Amino acid sequence: MACSANHSKGSGHGSQHGSGLIVGPNAWLQRKVHLRPQHRGVHLVTEEILRGLPELGQFSVGLMHIQLLHTSASLAINENWDPDVRDDMEMMLNRIVPEDLPFRHSCE
Repeated sequence: MACSANHSKGSGHGSQHGSGLIVGPNAWLQRKVHLRPQHRGVHLVTEEILRGLPELGQFSVGLMHIQLLHTSASLAINENWDPDVRDDMEMMLNRIVPEDLPFRHSCE
């Protein structure tokens, strides 16, 4: 997963702090975050992303681009207040794309 963010929190001229974070009138952060392998299903990845991008706390507003480098992976962003939402999403995805569906692609 590759992530980048842009925001206008700082002032003055830009300077680089750490790996990939440039602070100034327009701050940028770009980082590759490796998520642990998961079996088919709906999974929370918030903690893994926060551990991989600790600099996110320096941003008050921004835009994030996420690229998933996996053939059959997808990303849904939801609030996490009600755990039933995750169960409902998994139920619907299993109906739409059953486990035994004969996929044509085999390269993951």
